[in-house]
Amino acid sequence: MSALERWRLLLGQYAGQRLDGANGLSGEAARMDRALDYLYGREYDGRGVRKEIGPGSLDPSQLTLVNWLGEVRELFPRETVETIEKHALDRYGLTELVTDPQTLERLEPNQQLLRTLLSLRSHLRGEVLTLARRIIRQVVEEIRRKLESEVRQTLAGRLNRFRHSPMKVAQNFDAAGTVRRNLKHYDAERKRLVLEELRFFERNSRRLPWDIVLCIDQSGSMTDSVIHSAVMAGILAGLPAFRVKIVVFDTQIVDLSEHADDPVEVLMRVQLGGGTDIARAMRYCAQLIENPHRTVLVLLTDFCEGGSPGELVRATKALAEARVKLLGLAALDGQAHPVYDRQMAERLAACGMEIAALTPQQLAQWLVKVIS
Repeated sequence: MSALERWRLLLGQYAGQRLDGANGLSGEAARMDRALDYLYGREYDGRGVRKEIGPGSLDPSQLTLVNWLGEVRELFPRETVETIEKHALDRYGLTELVTDPQTLERLEPNQQLLRTLLSLRSHLRGEVLTLARRIIRQVVEEIRRKLESEVRQTLAGRLNRFRHSPMKVAQNFDAAGTVRRNLKHYDAERKRLVLEELRFFERNSRRLPWDIVLCIDQSGSMTDSVIHSAVMAGILAGLPAFRVKIVVFDTQIVDLSEHADDPVEVLMRVQLGGGTDIARAMRYCAQLIENPHRTVLVLLTDFCEGGSPGELVRATKALAEARVKLLGLAALDGQAHPVYDRQMAERLAACGMEIAALTPQQLAQWLVKVIS
């Protein structure tokens, strides 16, 4: 494809008259132009520009949504397809992409689609709901696979460098001890050390479990944070060192602790949107705490309190005085930049809550420091 044709596709149908040589697209370029115009031609409709309609035409039949999606996926690279699908949903409101089962099945499972399905969950019914649940589980499992091994390794316990274990786990390998143990097997002729016995450190196990209470703001701006928190709760719930409780809130509170080990069930019960009453959620979480000295309460929010700031400060101060370990996690935007009310966060920090913007891996490292 020539550079001129690429510019023609980029600028749209009305640029053909001014780009000499690019007016008559053919073959694959024509198909790409037709697919792009199906979506982005809506910009002309919104500005009152009428398409020219002649008495007759030999043009191909009009695209349907399903056929259009098939064309997009065939003609463009995966990254471009994801961008086009995102624009279709977010900019042009083509929600039928996720409410028609035939169309939904063609969409690329990714975090953007997961966000959209969660935001439209109350409109999904029957076959579409079943398919949506399957897609959500597929995306969640992909996120989980990326996080789980590193998080589990971080939280497995500190190496005990004074004791060795018969368990052969790669990250516990004692290189120096292995060399010392096998020096007697050194082959002087070949100048090689023959390893007959590998040594591995033991890890200290944490016999008394810690209670982790995840208090998650489910207002509309928190979608990505809610997704990662649900996955993180599932990982932590699978470790013997922790007992996990999970509470989501806006102006209402939903206790999802019985589903803490299943991120999909948590996400299917989240109601994204609405106001924010953090103080009420903190008071509810306080009722769940049985052993304050061995409890970590993680508040995930943008700290934009819709209720009484004074009530929130008092609730936080009471938990800190009871010696509950408090962590306030700021919401992260799509580029992993923290977005939150800094003034409110500073007031809570003065009460004893540690404030941070952490990825799931960094949260695991923080927990190791707290519970060690």
